[in-house]
Amino acid sequence: MSASGWGNELVPPPEAVRPVKPAPLLLQGQDYIFRSPARNLDFQEQVHRLGMVDEGDGSPVPCVLVLARAADMEMNALSVALAERGVRMARIDADRCVDLPLTVYTDAPLLELDRWLLRPLLVWRRHFELSALQVEPGTLTAAYAVDQWGAVANWLSTRGDWAHVNPVRASAHLDRLTQLSDASAFGLKVPRTTVTTRPGRTRPGGARCIVKTTGRHLLEPRPGMQHGLFPRPLETSRSGDVPESAPVIVQEYVPSDTELRVFVVGEQTLAFQVDKLDPAQLWVDPEAVRVTPVEVPAGLADRLLALARHWRLQVAAFDLLVAGGDHVFLEVNVNCDWRWFEHRAEDERVSDAVHEWVAARFKELLSAGKGR
Repeated sequence: MSASGWGNELVPPPEAVRPVKPAPLLLQGQDYIFRSPARNLDFQEQVHRLGMVDEGDGSPVPCVLVLARAADMEMNALSVALAERGVRMARIDADRCVDLPLTVYTDAPLLELDRWLLRPLLVWRRHFELSALQVEPGTLTAAYAVDQWGAVANWLSTRGDWAHVNPVRASAHLDRLTQLSDASAFGLKVPRTTVTTRPGRTRPGGARCIVKTTGRHLLEPRPGMQHGLFPRPLETSRSGDVPESAPVIVQEYVPSDTELRVFVVGEQTLAFQVDKLDPAQLWVDPEAVRVTPVEVPAGLADRLLALARHWRLQVAAFDLLVAGGDHVFLEVNVNCDWRWFEHRAEDERVSDAVHEWVAARFKELLSAGKGR
């Protein structure tokens, strides 16, 4: 066969060339990028590394073990608060765990972390995302590290002889669709919702709609670089009838007076009213968002606490709309962050409640003999 023959076979005629597909809706116009540094800011880890703390007689030290990432400021603050209460906290950060000296004993509730022998009593996994591992994406070495750390982190997060905050087995099923059906079953109003790869054809409620991700709000295609996927109005001109590359949530737009973020900490509910002009404003223009501490109506608090118990969540954040006197459930955030809301509202009730709850739970486990 001639060279031209090969060319005719390999190069399709112009009419057969596939048209360029538009970017997925939630990637159009989303310019938010958050750089998450991997620098160690944990107070307890720093003072122990500097030898400023008595290491004891070599016996295992009871501790709170946190699986997080370096930029998790809520956990950095918890480290200080627990140190003030005489509670040891140790952590494994997803973006600092490559080459971490770690030995976990499978026949005893002990681990060696660097040079310290620890006995975790309470384990809390927050923001420990495998995409944050400091490895080169797409390489065999990266695939190996991600697979190994994924298996070990899942095991640490579910080990039965340690207590857990927001147990992974309980919270892993909490996708947004399960949340909506459970919230409705507990008497909360929810927006009409569909899941579709053809948002241009879908109008739950028959009017204005919002498009949301079915998964995480932040994607991390490269370690330390997080890209936002925030709710946005459904615009027919952008969506057309082209199928999306992955399913998205399309929800009816609910006109609201304001929004609430309600934190559940143990048996407490602590709320902030959030006033903003756009669903994504919280991330793209945070200085324009007004946050005010408010009380949670008794009936709403009872429903949210009942849902948290049902989902076995001890620390979580509920997002709701206030519409004509009704409270409309949007979602619950298990890996919830509260310091930004506190800063905007000049109110630290959630931090105080979390620090007290973790310390009290630790001491309860210690007094029950689990620290021996």
